[in-house]
Amino acid sequence: MIKHRLNQEIDLLIEHITNITDLKEKISLINEIKRKLHNISPFKNEPVDCVLWVKSEQVQANEYNPNKVAPPEMELLKVSIMNDGFTQPIVTFPEDNKITVVDGFHRNRVGKEVEEVNKRLMDYLPIVEIRKSQEDKNNRIASTIRHNRARGKHTVDGMTDIVIELKKRNWSNKKISKQLGMDEDEILRLCQISGLNEVFSNEDFSEAWNAEIFKEEDFLFLNEEDIKKDKRYEGNRILHTWDKWECYKHGFYSEHPPTGMNNEDCEMSYAKFLRDLTLFEKYLKKVIKEWKHSCEHYLTNENMNRIAWLGQASICLYNGIPSRFRGGYNLLTEEQQIQADKLALKYLNKWLIDNKREPIDSIEQASSKMEVDLY
Repeated sequence: MIKHRLNQEIDLLIEHITNITDLKEKISLINEIKRKLHNISPFKNEPVDCVLWVKSEQVQANEYNPNKVAPPEMELLKVSIMNDGFTQPIVTFPEDNKITVVDGFHRNRVGKEVEEVNKRLMDYLPIVEIRKSQEDKNNRIASTIRHNRARGKHTVDGMTDIVIELKKRNWSNKKISKQLGMDEDEILRLCQISGLNEVFSNEDFSEAWNAEIFKEEDFLFLNEEDIKKDKRYEGNRILHTWDKWECYKHGFYSEHPPTGMNNEDCEMSYAKFLRDLTLFEKYLKKVIKEWKHSCEHYLTNENMNRIAWLGQASICLYNGIPSRFRGGYNLLTEEQQIQADKLALKYLNKWLIDNKREPIDSIEQASSKMEVDLY
């Protein structure tokens, strides 16, 4: 009986909506009904449960989308929407009397720019709204990246800009990794792509043989006197401005492999270098002898992996391979890693003793890592 009465009321409502001649009024009422049904739906926490139709002029692109579609794929999307219709709504978030695209940048473009589609949709677009818990801009950026990466579509330049944006918003590498589905090495590489100052804005320390990345302000000192006056660095630290670092001049922080090499070549070469203990030792000696400013700046920092830095500095001095290709260390067997660690520790201690500092008792102590989590 109740079901019968409800069906009658639904039929009356549908009849009423059908008789509305004003398109805007009709769509507004349909949207309102959808919202109310959504609020009582068992799936109300799922955005796709409520697809709304809104005027295309209300929908605006975000400024941080790293996904770019090549012309052939863009044309295919256009053909797909023209022939199959909109099978996926545009994911959005309401913002300042506008509706901002979170995912669906190109569906938004097709709906607005392709005349046949725009006319068929009467200048409307289908949208869903992401959860209100994602209202913070950082969360919406992360949501855009997750959508794009899930489809395997993003550009390196776009992703670099996004990572730098999140770093400037005090997101740690750990949080970026978790929210964007990236590993921390990938995040570091994207930071490196952006240039020197952004590389050194990173405050996290990755796993094996990852040398420290300093804060950007560490590179803004004009001279040695400025360093001496900075109270943060009182004590046993010796700091030099980056322009004095021999490692930087040799390409330690370069984003590109040496001429004639690719990424894989660099990692393979690094592994081969570390396996050759005689060659490795020769360049460890050269680093602590020839790279005075770099060694003082890095090896007096007890909160970094000094073993890692010595290994990366040695291969850089040997053939110019930048530190970003440190993954070669992971190509070694466990025994080979131990042997390389012991040799690097030997020369760390030699440098410490020669500079009237206390030697290190163990590899673990020499390769200590600092975790800085800002969230």
